[in-house]
Amino acid sequence: MSRYQSINPYNNENFANFDNPTAERIDETINLAYSLYKKWRHEEPASRAAILSKIAAAFREHEDEMAKMMTLEMGKLLSESREEVELCANICDYYSKNGANMLKPEPLKTDLGNAYYLKQATGVVLACEPWNFPLYQVIRVFAPNFVVGNPIILKHAHNVPSSAKLIERIIKRAGAPEGSLLNLYPSYDQLAQIIQDPRIQGVALTGSERGGVAVAEEAGKNLKKSTMELGGNDALIVLDDADPQVLRNVLRDARTYNDGQVCTSSKRIIVVKSRYDEVLHELKNVFSSLKAGDPLETDTTLPPMNSQRAKEKLAAQVQKGIDAGAKVFYQYPEIDSKGAFFRPMILTNIDQKNPIYNKELFGPVAEVYCVDDEDQAIALANDSSYGLGSSVISSDIKHAQEVAAKIETGMTVINGRWITSGELPFGGVKKSGYGRELGKLGMMAFVNEHLVIDVTENNK
Repeated sequence: MSRYQSINPYNNENFANFDNPTAERIDETINLAYSLYKKWRHEEPASRAAILSKIAAAFREHEDEMAKMMTLEMGKLLSESREEVELCANICDYYSKNGANMLKPEPLKTDLGNAYYLKQATGVVLACEPWNFPLYQVIRVFAPNFVVGNPIILKHAHNVPSSAKLIERIIKRAGAPEGSLLNLYPSYDQLAQIIQDPRIQGVALTGSERGGVAVAEEAGKNLKKSTMELGGNDALIVLDDADPQVLRNVLRDARTYNDGQVCTSSKRIIVVKSRYDEVLHELKNVFSSLKAGDPLETDTTLPPMNSQRAKEKLAAQVQKGIDAGAKVFYQYPEIDSKGAFFRPMILTNIDQKNPIYNKELFGPVAEVYCVDDEDQAIALANDSSYGLGSSVISSDIKHAQEVAAKIETGMTVINGRWITSGELPFGGVKKSGYGRELGKLGMMAFVNEHLVIDVTENNK
């Protein structure tokens, strides 16, 4: 039995449990979604776009309820949970306003006839989503596919089942047709069976490298298209001409937002030596000023991690790094709590032989590297099996753009940390995955580009 449990990481209290579905329930769920897909094939995207606007309004109406549930289940600050709800409402608004236009037929220039391609739905998409942004990760897949006409079956993380249930309920009550988004709590064996089902046409996963390998393998064996948004150990490059105020603003939450549990968080901070001490002390000021406490309280700035298990995993990774020569420049004082708190820390002196050099540390740990020059910074940034996001901090924007072009990642932010919005494509390269979510690219992830060409004149 694979249990889905809601456990408050602030006090480790279990407040909800959910069992795996029966085989009959899984079949009924897939059939409901598939039947809706067949119905949607005869309807225009604009009709669904109007409903998406109502879903955005419902998210705003239920913001308090949704934000509190996310905080209770995975520990993020209540203010950050509210931001997440608003972000998701904005994403729904974006696709509501622009989605139908994006799906208009695309004309093609050819001498062979009148040619164009249609952008059509492909079928039911299985979304396997992680806990760190319980609503955002779901909406990133749901919103564009809803307009396209691909119903979603949701398999959410084991530790945010109550959020998954709430998301499903609010979307349905907002006016989405039955089957638009259906939540299941499958075991891993059941998940494989769902992917194998011929009524499932695509799989979207955000999660760990290990999870991505397992799901991508199953999808590949069954010739199902997939998108993978996996981990990252993103580099933030600080050049010698970085504006001090911009740098301070970026470092303020580059490694502490969502308690550092962000796939695109600036995990490796790579600094030219002229600014190295400045960055170390600025980070120390940020970390030391945090206030640990209940994430539901407005004055708390350091919440617990998402679970005791995650805290223990991060602690073990860090200890291996220290044992291999990494130096602790700073660590937050002891926290008197039984919650899943990890004391934020700054690590230096990490060499290529260190076991954490090419790992993702998912939590409030800053790895700071000192380099001689820009070329070394770029080489170090690219010396990674991951390639999700990155940042470049510099006063010379044109030059920063040139540096950005040399970094092997899917996304680069100049003079900022990670950023996301409905119109911006999200995704990476290398072991950070493939495919894109959000923006126009994300909308096309599970679309059939159906060529139609009229050659009547050639055959008269």
